[in-house]
Amino acid sequence: MSDVGRAASAIERAAAQDLPIVSLTGAGISRESGIPTFRGQDGIWQEHDPEEVATLEGFLRDPERAWRFHEQLRELCLSSDPNPAHTALAWIQKSLDGASAPIITQNIDGLHQAAGSRHVIELHGSAHRARCTRCDFTTDDLPRHLEQLPPTCDCGAVLRPDVVWFGEQLPREAMERAQRLSRQAGVMLVIGTSATVQPAASLPVVALRAGASLVEINPEPTALTGVVDIQLRGPAGEVMPELAGALASALG
Repeated sequence: MSDVGRAASAIERAAAQDLPIVSLTGAGISRESGIPTFRGQDGIWQEHDPEEVATLEGFLRDPERAWRFHEQLRELCLSSDPNPAHTALAWIQKSLDGASAPIITQNIDGLHQAAGSRHVIELHGSAHRARCTRCDFTTDDLPRHLEQLPPTCDCGAVLRPDVVWFGEQLPREAMERAQRLSRQAGVMLVIGTSATVQPAASLPVVALRAGASLVEINPEPTALTGVVDIQLRGPAGEVMPELAGALASALG
């Protein structure tokens, strides 16, 4: 049996036992949609100083500059389309009754939702949301082009992007849900992530210790490769449709 077939069989067995099939996705899955990663040779941080545009301190010093950067990033997300990996994950989620195949993502681009996935935990927030720096107002109804930077809340305070910046904690509720699902998982698909950014990188270890099978989908080996059960080498946009096809055959 091929490695893809083994992965599909593992998913089928877990689903038959009513164990969640949890996917953890990183920047690599969206690279094939034209969204560059943040790190690496061609990463976003090669052109921008994260201390200035992706920290609370930088935002407080110059909120307009931070928002200009965020608006460039948001426009990139808005103009990008889900690729076959996003679509395959949405199909798997639908085929396995949604809530039993949740997606935990480190991405802020919203492409999982655009592909049709509904059970998505966003660990690092969303490029499409903003929240008030004073009150509890949050909005995901930003206009395509903001008339003023920085935008302001009805209470008069400045809005900030609802994303996790350097030095900030991940949203507690999102991380607690992610940890709980990792402990419950029968299979965890680790897709397009280097497995080095904490605390998200701890989730596969949590799943492994709880007895889950780990399936890594990535073009290159990562920090996690040595402990996974199945390695599927290649771009997610090629591997995930193949895995979805094998799963469709296994499910009959």
